[in-house]
Amino acid sequence: MRHEVTDADTAAALGSGDVPVLATPRLIAWMEAATVQSAAAFLETGQTTVGAAVRIEHRSATRVGGRIEITATPPRDADGRRLTFIVQAIDGSGQLVAAGEIDRVIVDRDRFLAAASDADTGS
Repeated sequence: MRHEVTDADTAAALGSGDVPVLATPRLIAWMEAATVQSAAAFLETGQTTVGAAVRIEHRSATRVGGRIEITATPPRDADGRRLTFIVQAIDGSGQLVAAGEIDRVIVDRDRFLAAASDADTGS
């Protein structure tokens, strides 16, 4: 997945800092989106994945206008419901901006939403 950093993606805009560079929360959201896309190959009808853990090291800043390429490498052998993806963000000059792992868990979509609804209402 490719992204161009805009003013709306900065730490200053998102409140995660006061500098006009790519915000870590936005970067993680882009990485999670890449894992969602990659996880689709592991799903059966009626299933989805939900985020379970994020372990990311944001190593360098990217200014507004900079381009970021996000990759999410799926596990070789999916064992059970937990999928651990290796994620990376590379900038337009080929520099590693961030790297780490994101875990997603395969769930039944309807059952998950029903449980979330019950939790919201205190049932």
